[in-house]
Amino acid sequence: MKAGNRLPGTPEPMHIWKGSGGVRLAGDTWGHADGPLVVLLHGGGQTRHAWGGTGELLGKTGYCAVAYDARGHGDSDWARDGDYSQDALVRDLTCVVAALGARRPVLVGASLGGGTSLVATGERQIDTSALILVDIVPYTEPAGVARIHTFMQQSPDGFGSLEEVADAIGQYRPTQARPRNLDGLSKNVRFCDDGRYRWHWDPRFLAGTIDLRTRHERLAACARQLTLPTLLVRGGSSDVVSEAGVREFLELCPHSEYVNVAEAGHMVAGDRNDVFGKAAVQFLARNVPVASLSGQP
Repeated sequence: MKAGNRLPGTPEPMHIWKGSGGVRLAGDTWGHADGPLVVLLHGGGQTRHAWGGTGELLGKTGYCAVAYDARGHGDSDWARDGDYSQDALVRDLTCVVAALGARRPVLVGASLGGGTSLVATGERQIDTSALILVDIVPYTEPAGVARIHTFMQQSPDGFGSLEEVADAIGQYRPTQARPRNLDGLSKNVRFCDDGRYRWHWDPRFLAGTIDLRTRHERLAACARQLTLPTLLVRGGSSDVVSEAGVREFLELCPHSEYVNVAEAGHMVAGDRNDVFGKAAVQFLARNVPVASLSGQP
């Protein structure tokens, strides 16, 4: 299956970086080029646009914020070999950080992007200055993970209209208001040769079977290695990360800070961007301050 065509009006990426194996990664930036680097990694099935509000806030605060579409998502290339493994995503991240001047980045990762950030940091593949994990811990609830996969795998034959796309999203996120203007959904789908709308991601992204036990062991081992400033943010109504999962992470990484965002689900930054953005900026101001704000040269 081909990726399909971008819909008219879909924002063009500001940058294209080369990832592992030559995969082209589409990204955007906000803020000051010489500010502390903050790399924002989205969750599975999302795009760089999920970080738009956060990126703008960080940029206004003096940081250099960067968000890119993971391989197989959004405007980034689909992997020719279908490799969407955790290791491939980490290799892509190291390529982007190198392209940005190999500066010590803050990594902010949601769900899938959080796992990539945790592995890259815990296994010392990137010299991270601070870490913000958004609704991701080593132990995730199987039922919540399964619900995400069910949503992403639905309608393999595509949708006949953006209204049908909105209906599918509404069924997955019933507490969120249906958008009056559906133009924003153009970032979520592609228009294919058969006249149908399909999700922007490569279906092969979900082809592999996730061994949750092996994944848990790897992420737990990475969490034990963390010594840098770390913030865990959980959506108060998330069905993917439970309070039990949070407690385990805090035992593995006792120096980390923790924020529970009420009235937010797994998509914390999107559900309560105001609360999440404020918590992120306050954490960074204490741990990776902007020089002009901290009085440092």
